[in-house]
Amino acid sequence: MMETLLVSLPDVLKMVSHEVRWKLLQLLAHSDYRVQDLVGRLQLPQNLVSYHLKQLRQGQLVTERRSSADERSIFYSLDVEHFQSLYLAAGETLHPAVTAAMVPQRQDESTMQVPLRVLFLCTENSARSQMAEALLRHLSHGTVEAFSAGSIPAKHIHPLARRCMEAHGIDMSYAVPKHFEVFLGKPFDAIVTVCDRVMESCPTFPGDPERIHWSFLDPATIEGTEAERLRAFEQTSLQLTTRLRLLLTLLARKKKSPREQ
Repeated sequence: MMETLLVSLPDVLKMVSHEVRWKLLQLLAHSDYRVQDLVGRLQLPQNLVSYHLKQLRQGQLVTERRSSADERSIFYSLDVEHFQSLYLAAGETLHPAVTAAMVPQRQDESTMQVPLRVLFLCTENSARSQMAEALLRHLSHGTVEAFSAGSIPAKHIHPLARRCMEAHGIDMSYAVPKHFEVFLGKPFDAIVTVCDRVMESCPTFPGDPERIHWSFLDPATIEGTEAERLRAFEQTSLQLTTRLRLLLTLLARKKKSPREQ
């Protein structure tokens, strides 16, 4: 009889097994938050929330970024890719079948009657939000209607944003910066702010759409050679792609019955 080799409980499972840390991860999987936001949502003392955030940072499950709108504030986010790698490795220690590829389920035709609608917002609508719009259209193969706008729109799309998207075969020649006022009163499934400043002035929209914040550094603020600046846009593109894949999964699961036209 083959003797079973027993291994210790993986650190990632120890980390997520705590109730407070698990709740923090659930919130950060949805959106980026500051400590005060998490305290308000969990109704827990700030020192307790801060302690468990520190544990998650040390476990490399959560990252932090200083707000570009207020340097006294720090946004926390779930490192989805690193969490996934640790979680899959933990599953492998139990049984290979845990991480075996699953046959994708066919999408219910009833969920395809009305396309999902997502609006991305930033300040100038010249880089981050435009790239997010273009990437989501590309990744969803047209099953999601993506839009973008800004609170103080620039005159033109940043040329390196166009160049970065064109390198991925995505045409942005049609894209122009727009003020978010053009979308007021229109229904969306999700409103995603990709700029710390616009998060503070984000308007309300009908139908109670999902409100999500991604704290992204503006690649247009990076100085250096053209190659270094382009690299910043490419890094933003990679980060957006990771977030967008997660967003598509979340929206598909939460999709309700078609809206009334």
